[in-house]
Amino acid sequence: MAAGDDSKGQCDAVQWKNIKQVAVGDYHTVGLKQNGTVVSTQIPDFRKRHRTGQTDVSGWSEIRQVATGTFHTVGLKTDGTVLATGKNNFGQCNVSDWKNIRQVAAGTYHTVGLKLDGSVVAEGKNKHGRCDVEGWDLLPTSD
Repeated sequence: MAAGDDSKGQCDAVQWKNIKQVAVGDYHTVGLKQNGTVVSTQIPDFRKRHRTGQTDVSGWSEIRQVATGTFHTVGLKTDGTVLATGKNNFGQCNVSDWKNIRQVAAGTYHTVGLKLDGSVVAEGKNKHGRCDVEGWDLLPTSD
């Protein structure tokens, strides 16, 4: 179930079942199902100006995490590779060569991935240094 401004159809998730994670962009919502597939709200045809491919996830499978930016969606596959769809005007969807990723995050115009070794990768608009992640490492935890 979703609540809020539904002017772009972003809350049309009432019929979704077996969802284990959700992510929301400005104009869309995606849900990761228990079976590793992804569902999304569909932007109505009369609002095509907001439809930039960010909801084109129907063929995605073996996904373990999803993230959304304003106009893009990112999926982390169970094998540690990454998929992205949507508006790519700043390269935020250029993640197909990422490997050994454990977590993904998406901003308005950028995508960030946390690698298994603790390092961080980023693609997209680097305004204000938001993609300057070289040298970042996950700090060891005390368990």
